[in-house]
Amino acid sequence: MIRFGPAGIPLSCKGRTLEDGIEDVHNLSLSALEIQMVRAGAYTRPPEDEEVGMTLNDIEEDFVIEILRDGEPISDPEEPIEEEDDLVYMPSGVAHTFGDLSVIGEMAKRLDVNMSIHTPYYMDLGSESDLAMGCIDSIRYAGLIMNALDGDIVVTSLGLYDGKRPREEVDDCIYNNVAGLMDWWQGCGLKPRLGIEVTGQQDVFGSLEQVLDICEQIEGLTPVLNFSHLHSRMNGGLLEADDFKDVLEQVEPLSNGRIHTAFSGVDYVDGNEKRLTPIKKGDLKFEPLAEALIEMRPECTVISTSPLLEHDAMYMRIIHERVLSKKVAKDLKEKKKAEASAAGE
Repeated sequence: MIRFGPAGIPLSCKGRTLEDGIEDVHNLSLSALEIQMVRAGAYTRPPEDEEVGMTLNDIEEDFVIEILRDGEPISDPEEPIEEEDDLVYMPSGVAHTFGDLSVIGEMAKRLDVNMSIHTPYYMDLGSESDLAMGCIDSIRYAGLIMNALDGDIVVTSLGLYDGKRPREEVDDCIYNNVAGLMDWWQGCGLKPRLGIEVTGQQDVFGSLEQVLDICEQIEGLTPVLNFSHLHSRMNGGLLEADDFKDVLEQVEPLSNGRIHTAFSGVDYVDGNEKRLTPIKKGDLKFEPLAEALIEMRPECTVISTSPLLEHDAMYMRIIHERVLSKKVAKDLKEKKKAEASAAGE
């Protein structure tokens, strides 16, 4: 099955809550929605008197995502809050309270909308700095949110090269930080996958080769194909169906049977992405990808990161259906021709 959906609440959606977005996606005959974790700021506060003994799912005032006990995070939503704990809350959470997420996740399942979340676009795990630790926390919080929603995947980039240190040193920090993150991820029993996205800049960790390698080296990671990023890195290298098929075949063995991708038009210069554009602009076309997907028939989600969001998600769905119809008609014609030839013999 190929799923299509927007990166964020549809532009045409009258409401701006996650529930509104899921319902709108369903009404548009789409079947995926990627939450954009634009504001990942988290703060701490002591619990209110009435919150002592409650769990994260019980709190109704804030989006409290984690408990800090003696400086150590406790992510179990069923853990009772103690008087000496600190509560980690997000003023710009994806829902009003953490407890709302399970209800929203059930709604998404009922409407057959596959849920994913993208971490903030500026991520830097290439050091042991406070900035890197903050980025790791953002990924952790995205994992907790997606787990509560019973969603599919957390998508993230990992870091950039500052030119001050050798790239090998930055890479070592990224691998060590991600390995530690995955130890926590698996220790908490989080069900969503952690997806590492191909990036669109040469000075950012995330070439296809790097993404495949880190996913091979660290258990539990999944490669995420952002085709506009990859097309930029390849300086316009994704033109034919075979080009798309080649990269899909490389990520499929590491994707746990479900390939997660993103697609948009793109402007690029010298192997670097400059801006995302509507799909009908530029030289990155969806038809060849549709042909590759129809030939391979994987389980795949295609997220529209185009400025037109749901419009281009629907456009891709229509193109996919059109290409599939042409293939079915062609195959039927060839079958009838073969049968007629056999009967004539």
